[in-house]
Amino acid sequence: MDLEQAPPQTSETSLRSNRLGTLGIVFFVVAAAAPLVGMTGAVPVAIVAGNGAAAPGAYLAVGLTLLLFSVGYAAMSNRVTNTGAFFAYVGRGLGIGPGVGSAFVSLVAYLAVQLAIFGFFGALMASQMEDKLHLSASWWLWALVGWAAVLLLSLLSVDVGAKVLGVLMCLEIASLLLLAVVVLGRGGADGVDVGASFAPSRVFAGGFTGGAGIALAFAFASFIGFEATAIYGEESRDPKRTVPRATYLAVGVITLLFALTSFGIVTGLGADKVVDEAAKLSTVGDVPLANPAAVVFGVADRYVGTWLSTLMSWLVLSSLFAGLLAFQNSAARYFFAMGRAGVLPRALDRTNRPGAPHLASITASVITLAVIVFFAARRLDPVLNLFYWFSGLAVVAIVVVEALVCVAVIVFFRRAGDDPRVWHTTIAPALAFVGLVAGLYLLMSRFGLLAGTVAEGVDPTQHAWGLNVTGWILVLLPFAVLLLGVVLGIARRGGENEDAVKDLVS
Repeated sequence: MDLEQAPPQTSETSLRSNRLGTLGIVFFVVAAAAPLVGMTGAVPVAIVAGNGAAAPGAYLAVGLTLLLFSVGYAAMSNRVTNTGAFFAYVGRGLGIGPGVGSAFVSLVAYLAVQLAIFGFFGALMASQMEDKLHLSASWWLWALVGWAAVLLLSLLSVDVGAKVLGVLMCLEIASLLLLAVVVLGRGGADGVDVGASFAPSRVFAGGFTGGAGIALAFAFASFIGFEATAIYGEESRDPKRTVPRATYLAVGVITLLFALTSFGIVTGLGADKVVDEAAKLSTVGDVPLANPAAVVFGVADRYVGTWLSTLMSWLVLSSLFAGLLAFQNSAARYFFAMGRAGVLPRALDRTNRPGAPHLASITASVITLAVIVFFAARRLDPVLNLFYWFSGLAVVAIVVVEALVCVAVIVFFRRAGDDPRVWHTTIAPALAFVGLVAGLYLLMSRFGLLAGTVAEGVDPTQHAWGLNVTGWILVLLPFAVLLLGVVLGIARRGGENEDAVKDLVS
């Protein structure tokens, strides 16, 4: 059907343009990936329960897969500049039904990962403040302090948030690079063994159903948030150039940081004995990996000094806060785009004087506040329940939508027929789709290990798919939300939904 362009935006219903450059967007995206949190939480598990010394290679393999995804993603960003990136990209390629479905799944992902971080942030703040400053308070109180600060910053201009994240990110990245450079420069425990960490035969040892699958699943989980570059397209300077550059740069930085730092950890402990050493450092009582952060801190103590591990223990908190702010902005901009499209209440498309989508941001905050209060009232654990459950849900949801984007890119450019770059419009998105589907299988089959939702009597390191009821609900929720969104998008073809279609072609 013939579609009209969306009506001109007013100052109250549009985001402020020319606020962010390439580096500003990269700060938000790398902050969302929370590299220090990944190093302290995910890498030790990938080493001990996964493929041992080859865990850095798993991060490199996932990074290369997401670089392939970025090729088609960046090509699409040249045609569509919309703050609801996945919503707009899938809608342009596959139609309004899948577009609306992907929007709801994206919202689930960003709200879920923010809730997961709130749980981790609250628990770590409570522990850190009691140990270091003798301030005793419940995890939920610290979570609410973080919640209020994140809401306040999200209501300010987006470039203010970028500056705050920039300072935190520089400190975080500097600490990780310092650790890796010092360990590798000193030769580690037994010398630098590149083959042990990056040789394909080592990386994929055990296959998808074994150790390699576990390591790759945790690597995929560590990259969530990189796709947010296009979300800031409307607020960037020259988005058709800025967004592609920011996408490639963000994925490259995250991949290099994860691969290099994890290689430094493996080298510091010794490639031949890294599994035993990491298990020993992370054991509390008789439970290995009960304190995975002790692995990174132990390497820092041994090769640099206790001052670095102390600094890192505080930077983990700033990393978590940076992630909270980044995902708050992502969720708010999805609410904004869906309100502007008429899929959600129109009031969500309002912006305040600094240019922030204030009602959308408040909506995201009200939802997260309700869940935090529920978990606190039910006395559920902030890490074992809030963090693990929702982080597992988030990464499955986001990979589902990324796979849809790959298909949408191929369909869109084949229909348009005006872009001769076969690599950008067909080959790279197709290869990325294969990699993402494989990653989705790994995430779902190892969901019990990721989310701590293992059925009774099942060893998640030895058996896949052994989920309890909570695990099955969480792992299938993104697909249920996708189906609901598709049905809603198809059913509402008139009135408000025409605005959604118009928004997709603006």
